[in-house]
Amino acid sequence: MFLDCGGKPECLEKKPTHVRGEHANSTHNRSQPGSEPGEPLPEMLQLPLVVTVQVDLVLVLISSLAFLTRLSCLSYPNAVVFDEVYYGQFVSLYMKRIFFIDDSGPPLGHIILALGAYLGGFDGNFVWNRIGAEYPMGMNVWSLRLLPALCGALCVPLGYLLALELKFSHVSALGAAVLLLLENSLIVQSRFLLLESVLIFFVLLALLSYLRFQNSTSSSWSRYGWLLLCGVSCAAAVGVKYMGLVSYLLLLGVASVDTWNVIGDRAASHLSVCVQCFCRFMCLLVVPALLYIFWFYIHLSVLNHSGPHDQLMSSAFQASLKGGLSRITKGQPLEVAFGSQVTLRSSASHPVPCWLHSHKANYPVRYENGRGSSHQQQVTCYPFKDVNNWWIIKDPNRQDLVVDTPPKPVHHGDVIQLVHGMTSRFLNSHDVAAPMSPHAQEVSGYIDFNVSMPAQNLWRVDITNREAKSEVWKTIVSDVRLVHVNTSAVLKLSGVSLPEWGFRQLEVVAEKAFKVHSSSLGWTVEEHRYGTSQEQKDREVELHSPTHIDVDRKISFWAKFVELQWKMLTLKQEESEHKYSSSPVEWITMKTNIAYWLHTSTNAQIHLIGNLVSWGVAHLSMLAYQLLAVIYLLRRRRGFKDISDGAWEQFVRLGCVCVGSWLVNFVPFLLMEKTIFLYHYLPALCYLHLLTPTLLEHVHTHLLSSPTHRRLLHVCVIGVLLYVFLCFWTFCPLTYGTPELSASQLQRLKWRDSWDILYRRQ
Repeated sequence: MFLDCGGKPECLEKKPTHVRGEHANSTHNRSQPGSEPGEPLPEMLQLPLVVTVQVDLVLVLISSLAFLTRLSCLSYPNAVVFDEVYYGQFVSLYMKRIFFIDDSGPPLGHIILALGAYLGGFDGNFVWNRIGAEYPMGMNVWSLRLLPALCGALCVPLGYLLALELKFSHVSALGAAVLLLLENSLIVQSRFLLLESVLIFFVLLALLSYLRFQNSTSSSWSRYGWLLLCGVSCAAAVGVKYMGLVSYLLLLGVASVDTWNVIGDRAASHLSVCVQCFCRFMCLLVVPALLYIFWFYIHLSVLNHSGPHDQLMSSAFQASLKGGLSRITKGQPLEVAFGSQVTLRSSASHPVPCWLHSHKANYPVRYENGRGSSHQQQVTCYPFKDVNNWWIIKDPNRQDLVVDTPPKPVHHGDVIQLVHGMTSRFLNSHDVAAPMSPHAQEVSGYIDFNVSMPAQNLWRVDITNREAKSEVWKTIVSDVRLVHVNTSAVLKLSGVSLPEWGFRQLEVVAEKAFKVHSSSLGWTVEEHRYGTSQEQKDREVELHSPTHIDVDRKISFWAKFVELQWKMLTLKQEESEHKYSSSPVEWITMKTNIAYWLHTSTNAQIHLIGNLVSWGVAHLSMLAYQLLAVIYLLRRRRGFKDISDGAWEQFVRLGCVCVGSWLVNFVPFLLMEKTIFLYHYLPALCYLHLLTPTLLEHVHTHLLSSPTHRRLLHVCVIGVLLYVFLCFWTFCPLTYGTPELSASQLQRLKWRDSWDILYRRQ
């Protein structure tokens, strides 16, 4: 069927037009069922439907090369590489659902690594005890290393897109991607069971998402999807490592300035300003906070079995885990009563968790420094389960050491006596200096030597986490201070070890509450039974035969989250010097390297060594930017504008993103006292690789007007890129561990005397 156009040439030559993203309208309409002849069809029913897709072939190419460099031969070497020995232990615990604490960062990083292991069928049955240990044949090493490698590969196209969002050309974006692609240190760190590549990925994704949001038109609601992705990425970055927090805070600072400008925009309506501020608040503050808590929710939900770090947590936390303390305390009475037999655990976990303890040994008559003591029975804190940790809660008005029927609970404010279960000595304190802490009172098991030293063995129960004034003392749940009635001193763990005469156990003293840190004052009833034996011999037998009464005790997620977060922030593990540790100043010049893996019988090895050429150019670019910024500022202050306001704004934003991010990721390490390594510098280094090509474009566009100078710059850039590739290729054997090099070849790769290149003479 043809339209009758009356023979007009323009009608005969008319062609279909295609509109991008929509269907094309043909020059004729075909009748469809249900439509009247001559009536135009509804827009959604017109055919054909045409979809136009734009593909950035450069982005596809660099992404393909990134996946090739990061994922090829991922299972090699089939052995534990450097910090895989550290993170692998946590992956195994995840597979077995065993609780642990890692003070180096929140749990999301471990969750991601464990996910890769789970997808590969890893069951956790591998002993991560030494670097170089061979993985068993059935272990899917490729899956273990897959997710960090994917994150490392995606960092390359993210760098490309970031340069574009900073309003620079595709050539500069390609340059940034090439520098990231050929950075040997980033490749090495991406190919193993490590977390730096995961952290860098989420940080770059957060930055890209915010710039996309910022550059989108204000009338588009889809731009808030980018803002939401930014908030999710920030939460993920902080959830992987605490160093992600500095990038998050920098981004919040930039967002705060932008929001302030939005508030000052008088062209926008009040409703529009309020909506924009609310969306920013929700996406950049509320969503990250909720997701950060969600990472811990997953962590605590999965790790519900007792493990090696249980004793660092409170008794209530331990009792919520399967096995361990929960097996011991299952069915214990909930309410502490007069006559109860209890063990009292110190709320302080420093230097180690311990229980109130006594034994048949007295304090020396005189200490080494000549001071005298009461010579009464020693009371200490013992870091192991022991029958001498048992005490009996006694009513001062009664002689019985058994629980009444019905039991008479102990409430907040009640006065009690504590009787040692195995020796029947009363917990006592008096105006005698403690053995190791002379400013505090001695605590002893009272012995009457008939020397005018009466018993002072009354203690008032102070439940610090009570919800009501008449709160009942509860097993595991209640945190209690024991206040000495006669002196108002509080029973506490001093944390000091006693000498040989005290069997190196920890000192317990009584001290005025206002002088003491609150965490060392608390005690928790951990094991508990209702005593039924009045005679000493029967009671000793009873202490070894606990009775059980079924009681359901639970601790909320929020209580566990707060406690775990506090432990992670305050737990200080012993730091020791490492052969490959380094200082932040040494990172800039790459004075040190790290030997990640060495073959047991050949010279095949893997080292964390950066691309020296790109590394040096990156730091020169940072210095050049700072120098240029100072010159611009001084000249603008004097009224000279060397570049347009648009170019100046682009230059400033480049500094905020690249130089600012480098500073916040580098300076904190100058203030740290912990052991740090070269790989800690990699997040900061990525921003310098973004800075190098973009700064060169700025110089080329705004500062070089002579064609000769521009051609000279082109030649220099091509030469530098060639040297970057040659350096990358030269160190590939140390990046991938293959091919094996001879001793003489390895010696030639030792470009710096301070590098530790290992080789076997052949």
